[in-house]
Amino acid sequence: MFHLVFHEPRIPGNTGAAIRLAACTGARLHLIEPLGFDFSDAHLKRAGLDYHDLAVMDIHADLDAFFAAIAPERIWAFSGHSNTHYHAIDYRDGDALLFGCEPTGLPEAVLADPRLTGTVRIPMQPGLRSLNLANSASIAIYEAWRQNGFAGGV
Repeated sequence: MFHLVFHEPRIPGNTGAAIRLAACTGARLHLIEPLGFDFSDAHLKRAGLDYHDLAVMDIHADLDAFFAAIAPERIWAFSGHSNTHYHAIDYRDGDALLFGCEPTGLPEAVLADPRLTGTVRIPMQPGLRSLNLANSASIAIYEAWRQNGFAGGV
């Protein structure tokens, strides 16, 4: 099982889409507080449709709490500040894929955390700021799952 980790997500629709993504791929979704919304938000419910009960999700007070609870062997941080493309990594079962919040991405302090295995980027056209968070997570988790033979999928 892979771990999708959203660090301080702000937009409820992206997290709702990630809940659905986690359910469909068998990934475990982790949200690192503070969150920019609460779970009664209509956008979150609409984006997640009826997948909320099918996804495995945890909320952690901070990144340290996530590491204490899960202790992933490897964690890949997704950032535009990396020269390594996401598809160049050999993903393994249990890897955690860490994404930053929508307006700013991962903060420098998180990117400098020695517990990270490395940073990777999703290539895109020059001069553009970023992809949508849920879209980025989809690209990454499907590549990791593909490399592992879509284990458990149909």
